[in-house]
Order: sequence, then structure tokens, then C-alpha cells
Amino acid sequence: MNLPDALTAALSDAVGAAVTSVAAVGGGCIANACRVETEARSYFLKWGRGDVAETFPAEAAGLKTLAAADSPLVVPEVIARQPASDETPAFLVTEWINSGRKGLHFWSSFGEGLAALHEHTGDQYGFDRDNFIGRLPQKNASARTWPRFFRTQRLVPQVDMARERGRWQAEWDAPIETLYRRLPDLLPAQPDRSVLHGDLWSGNFMVTAIGDVALVDPAVYYGHRETDLAMTELFGGFDEAFYTAYREAYPLEPGYEERRDIYNLYHLINHLNHFGGRYASSVDATLRAFA
Repeated sequence: MNLPDALTAALSDAVGAAVTSVAAVGGGCIANACRVETEARSYFLKWGRGDVAETFPAEAAGLKTLAAADSPLVVPEVIARQPASDETPAFLVTEWINSGRKGLHFWSSFGEGLAALHEHTGDQYGFDRDNFIGRLPQKNASARTWPRFFRTQRLVPQVDMARERGRWQAEWDAPIETLYRRLPDLLPAQPDRSVLHGDLWSGNFMVTAIGDVALVDPAVYYGHRETDLAMTELFGGFDEAFYTAYREAYPLEPGYEERRDIYNLYHLINHLNHFGGRYASSVDATLRAFA
């Protein structure tokens, strides 16, 4: 793989070492992604223009926020970020993390580590900037109560987007309005404002060379910690030992299973907006369950 000459030069200046080789890697479904070797060390590079470039500042801010929570989970260090110019695309450089295999206690360590991450809290629901969930925008304006935040910053923007894209079905109007009205009764008013990964599915963590957990591609904000857990259950891939260890470290309040489905409705509508009708039946089933 060859980088544009101007990008190679800008990258070398940003990391303070000459680039010696570049290899494409997975993880480039939104941005171009590669491993960069320099005379000093290895790096992970994302680069692109247009809408892709807009995601890099938010991703960098999210990684720094997760790292500041000081949990046992590994968070890649942000090395450099540069906006696009006429000569070069925007890019984000983080440390390269060598991958390995899950050990005997991987899942329990993951559960304990996520609980420790969630112990780190902020002073508002939301984040100090809007960011992205996948390639679509995620609103993060603060709200006094959690049900209001989840309605105005999570469900409403995704529903509005689905309408604009012609993917929202008219028969969902009454159920979603009913759910909006019920949210103050279904969700806790002011749960702890935990720092969240925000998009915690099996594709957004990796196993390090020594078997630790590393979090990647976050959609960070402060909110009810159950939203992270709910996302882990949406598409599967997490061992039961993960959930057992989490609950032992940070027990859940009764009613999580019902709240889980509400929280995952956000991700289902987001996937409807990303990928289209194959998620319509899941959106429909969830809405009808709470109508």
C-alpha cells in the first residue's frame, strides 16, 4: 500500500520519524486504515477527506476521555491528528497495538474492567461535543434528566433521520410517541453519569499481545451504564463470564432486561439508517413491545 506523498511527509512530521513502510489493515469500513512503520515505532493510521475527516476530532476526544478514566482496559494513545488541507487528507494516528489470543480469564477481566470504567463519572449526561455512531452523527447536548437525554439526543435524531431517508414506516408513529411518553416511567431519572464506550459490540474491542482488552472506535458520552451492556447483547459475541464478572463488580438494578431493549432500539434505528430495511422487523418488534 502506498500513501500519497504529501500525506507521508505530513505524517512523518507529526510523529517525528520517517515512514519506512505502510500496510493496509482491517477497520477501514469508514476511513482508510493502515499500519505505519517508522524508524522509531509502529502506528495505526486512519485517513480520509469529507465526511470521514469530520469523525477524527471526535474519535480522538473519545479515546482521550476513556484513557483518562484510568480503568484496567487498554485504550490506544492518541499520537497525532491533523485536519485536511488542499495538499493532504485529514488523519488520526494512534499507537499500534499488537494482537493476541484470549486467555483463560479474558472475559471476566473484561467484565471487571468495564465495571471499573463505568465507575468514572461526569457532571452531565452527554459529552462536550457531538460525535459519531458509525458514520452517522450522534448528538450529545446535555439534559437534566436521563429520560430526556435519551429521548432528545438518542431516539429523536435517529427517528428524524429515518424519516428523511424514507426508512421510517408510518405505522411506527403511534408506538414511538407512546414510548416517548413512557420513558420517564421506564428509565431511571438520574442514574450515575458513567463514561461510556457508546458503541460496544464485538468488533470494537481487540485482544492485546498479552491477552488484555483494548477498546477501539468509541462513540463516547456520559450516561446510564446499562446502555453499554445492552449493546454487548444486541449482536452477541460476549461470554457469560463477562456478564457475571460485571454484575459482581457493579450490580445492576432490577428491570435491566426491559431497559436493555429500549437502549438497543437506538442502535437498531441507527442500523436501519446505515443499512436499510433488513433492520425494520427488529425496530417494529421493539416498538410494538412498548406501545
